[in-house]
Amino acid sequence: MSEGPEGLRIDSGGDQFTVSGPSPRLSWRAWTGQSAYELEATVDGIPTDRVRRTSAEHLFIPWPWAPLDSCQRVTWRVRVSGEHGFSEWSAASSFEVGLLHEDWTARWISPVEAVDEGYGNRPAYSLSTRFELSADLRDARLYATALGVYEAFVNGARAGTAELTPGSTSYDHTLYAQAMDVTDSVRRGRNELEILLSDGWYRGKTGGFRLPSGWGTVTAAQAELHLWFHDGSRQVVRSDGRWTSSRSKITRADLMDGQSVDFTLSPEPPQQVLVDQVVAPGIDWSPAPPVRRIESRPPVALEQVEPGVWVADFGQNTSGWISIGDLGPAGTRTIIDYGEAVTPDGDLTTAHLDSVLPGGPPVLFVQRDEVVSAGDGEVFEPRHTVHGFQYARLRRDGGGPIDPASLTMHVVHTDLERTGTFACSNADLNHLHDVAVWSFRGNAVDVPTDCPTRERLGWTGDYQVFVPTAARLYDVYGFSRKWLQSVRDDQLPDGRIANFSPDGRRTKLHLEDRLAKTTGSSGWGDAIVAVPMELYRTYGDRRVLAENWDAMVRWVDWALDAARTHRHPSRIERSAEPLPHEQFIWDGTYHWGEWAEPMPPDPTADKGEVGTAYLYRSTATLAQIAKILGRPTRYGEIAEQVLHAWRTEFLDGDGRTTGDTQAGYVRALSFGLVPDQLRQGAVRRLVELIRAAGNHLGTGFLSTGELLPVLADLGFTDVAYDLLFQRTPPSWLGMLDRGATTIWEDWEGVDDDGNPHDSLNHYSKGAVVHFLHTHVLGLRQAEGSVGWESFVVAPLHHPDIAWARGTHESPHGRIEVSWRIEGGTFDITVDVPPGSTAEVVCPDGKTMMLVPGRFTATGELQAH
Repeated sequence: MSEGPEGLRIDSGGDQFTVSGPSPRLSWRAWTGQSAYELEATVDGIPTDRVRRTSAEHLFIPWPWAPLDSCQRVTWRVRVSGEHGFSEWSAASSFEVGLLHEDWTARWISPVEAVDEGYGNRPAYSLSTRFELSADLRDARLYATALGVYEAFVNGARAGTAELTPGSTSYDHTLYAQAMDVTDSVRRGRNELEILLSDGWYRGKTGGFRLPSGWGTVTAAQAELHLWFHDGSRQVVRSDGRWTSSRSKITRADLMDGQSVDFTLSPEPPQQVLVDQVVAPGIDWSPAPPVRRIESRPPVALEQVEPGVWVADFGQNTSGWISIGDLGPAGTRTIIDYGEAVTPDGDLTTAHLDSVLPGGPPVLFVQRDEVVSAGDGEVFEPRHTVHGFQYARLRRDGGGPIDPASLTMHVVHTDLERTGTFACSNADLNHLHDVAVWSFRGNAVDVPTDCPTRERLGWTGDYQVFVPTAARLYDVYGFSRKWLQSVRDDQLPDGRIANFSPDGRRTKLHLEDRLAKTTGSSGWGDAIVAVPMELYRTYGDRRVLAENWDAMVRWVDWALDAARTHRHPSRIERSAEPLPHEQFIWDGTYHWGEWAEPMPPDPTADKGEVGTAYLYRSTATLAQIAKILGRPTRYGEIAEQVLHAWRTEFLDGDGRTTGDTQAGYVRALSFGLVPDQLRQGAVRRLVELIRAAGNHLGTGFLSTGELLPVLADLGFTDVAYDLLFQRTPPSWLGMLDRGATTIWEDWEGVDDDGNPHDSLNHYSKGAVVHFLHTHVLGLRQAEGSVGWESFVVAPLHHPDIAWARGTHESPHGRIEVSWRIEGGTFDITVDVPPGSTAEVVCPDGKTMMLVPGRFTATGELQAH
């Protein structure tokens, strides 16, 4: 018998252990020749009936037994049948069921807030209770959640390893709980259970203008501690009116502004908590991994810039916080400001992150922590805030010294599993890849954000642009599904998709607000169609299409109606009555357009070329999704009408677009808007524009990620590499030459004089590293493939790249590719996992079809 399957998992998240709802789905890695599978499980130690199915499926298998109950513990395994009968059983995999919503009996408890210090200035509150334990404990699980950010402690020991719980969601619809193993913290006799609660995403500041989140005005927590004893009995400690509330030593806690702690404070007299002061959605269990402290880094330098002031450089821009153990004598105050840049004299600067509220005063950017020492050897670590930074400016009362060894940067973000690697002989490209990875990491703090500093918002356009790259680098399936839940929760009544989600500004309830008037942009709202489709292609799960279907339809129908009922002034001036095709030209509502081009266009200019292009892509994609889900659809026919309208309005007979911009040609070619007979004319014009710009790109937010693939796929690999290796701005390597450790928002995020501009950690332009995987390494999914069931390896040679290697953890198993050029000879090795097939295209044009296994070949670099 063969060894059993590997990679067993369910479609759920969790911290110390995987936590499920009542009916998880089961997956394992593909097994060569699988024709059937057999499943068995134990639930709380009791075996289930064995289940056998004739099927080659191995991904997202529906739970085959009765729905599970709260707190049950499951161990399951699988074996599969192939040509030679059944394999050995796999190693067992375990998970636990969370406390399901209908079984919660705890009350919502809130702190007593005598004075409201206002947004950004409120303290964290301690909510606590005591309980007695007299029997022999077997296991203890704490189930908890909050409207706000919370930490839980049992007898002073922190529960779990997750940070910033319960995470960022659209709290009017979705709330996730956490399950924690606290067995080792509970003891015989008297015990204390404590929750530290602060404003968090629920009631804190949000966005670049630091406006308050509108989810609610009262924070609250809910917790149940379940204690199982060796005699078979169980005790439950619940949040209720017997808990007490007091201000903690955290005197100020805001996720954006920072956290203050005064270790000298004496405990204040506790008061009874308030009970059931909030209305909350039903509790659910997140499909995403938790936010954690991922790694810790010492400072690479600590320089004194003036008496009592030091600037620490940690060598990497990221998200997180610092801890400091050298706090000085009792009463010493240390103030820590965080930022991405320093001035030429080495001092911290954050002026480039200031904002101007329309019609209001400037909003100065602040990320500031403060701590007052009690002189007892405390360690300060602010866990009720999070910062984007590379540098920390420390100011200390009295000018006392700071020991560099006591400073540590903690990198904090969602604990995503790495699935893609890349390396090559060119150090610049390796550096670029690392910088893009760090940029995504810093913007993956529970949701995909635009930057970890100024805004920290889950802008839909940002993730729509980057999700193909994210899915090559990490397993972002659960992370993305969690975010898409918020996108659906925030959808406006008319079908528009909010600019960002979770939307603490609650645009859907304030339709006359300035923000609402910029909602509904092409390229942003289209994320509700593009992101689920990319997840389906990558991971092979139809559920992500089904659960977003209604939201997709509402969005596309709104956009079609907007095209039909609104016209740009330039078209009204051309013709008082709309031309027949204009009912499909999406031009008269707000579009962000090709954001952050090197030379920004006129904001009043017609953006119908962009809007109609996205209308076609989303409508055509919706038609594809309908076929996948087996739903009747009219969208295929509508897509053809939109395509005809775009060609009529924006394309001439030579393949030129009316906008005649690099971005416009990239989008038109990538989206399939240009007919086959005009594609070479369009790409040649794109090349002319690039050459006229001195081999510089002119694309912005939406199209930069597709620029190099479009050029390479249409025969201009040399031009693609000229752009990739360009060193003067606008360029990727130009960022690196000016010290970037993450991707900048602007192409010239640091100017010739060393002055920073806008965010220095904004991952969208980092989508270029997808090209490193798909064209330099040469590994990409085959056209029409789902879940990497088939892929192509077709490296594109450049004289400055002598070798490349990379891996991808696909749903079927690990793909490995490595190639080397030496003395005019091309050597390649490809590992094809079970359940996949591959096509290898060598530089000399030789093509080979591969089945699972390891493949090696040697050939000439060029065909004769």
